[in-house]
Amino acid sequence: MTSGGGQPTVVVHADEQTTARDAADRLITALAEAQAARGSASVVLTGGGIGIAMLREVAGSSRRDEVDWPTVEVFWGDERFVPAGDAERNDAQAREALLDALPLDPARVHPMAASDAPEDAGGGDPDLAADAYAKTLSAAASRLGGGAAIPAFDVLLAGCGPEGHVLSVFPDSPAVHAAAAGVVGVRDCPKPPPTRVSLTLPAARHAREVWLVAAGGGKAEAIARAHGGASEVDVPLAGLRGTERTLWLLDEAAAAQL
Repeated sequence: MTSGGGQPTVVVHADEQTTARDAADRLITALAEAQAARGSASVVLTGGGIGIAMLREVAGSSRRDEVDWPTVEVFWGDERFVPAGDAERNDAQAREALLDALPLDPARVHPMAASDAPEDAGGGDPDLAADAYAKTLSAAASRLGGGAAIPAFDVLLAGCGPEGHVLSVFPDSPAVHAAAAGVVGVRDCPKPPPTRVSLTLPAARHAREVWLVAAGGGKAEAIARAHGGASEVDVPLAGLRGTERTLWLLDEAAAAQL
């Protein structure tokens, strides 16, 4: 295990399915251990193919009930700014894959605002949605610790893109230059949909543990560059780390250039 400020712990699996299954098993363990230590647990979810596959593995796990789900706080690291229920939304995919099957407390599930939400809830403009989510996080920080603005999340899950983007923070974008731990509206993403809401990298670094879960040879170059010390401005993945542990769960293809 390495410290959050050092190189990540890298675990390589044979294929995407095995990676998703191991990530699910590790998440169940981490949440149960957090509850044993602090009485509750918090997780920041991600989207993407393997991120949602991991949630499906949690749903089907024989160990699922080791977690006291009503005390788990659920957040998202980023969201596509599209209407509620749209299949593009990370929260819609997560609910279908796992959350709807769990006895969660709705008051502890914190989705980012949809584009068609009321204006006072962050709808209509991604900057309003970012401000609304920042208030959600600040309120949660008082319960979960970590500072006045951002909770000390127990586990933050992330995927990455072939150019090294994480969350909705893309290379040399306004979001990657954000110095504050907060939430930003993102426009003109090179990957559709172009409008999003995202935690900044400094906000993500409040998490105790940050896990990259990635598969496929298309990610290999960016992963190798981040591991080799690239600037987070050029490869945002390089700036993603936890305060206690940074863990990369990869398949052989994604790890091929390490």
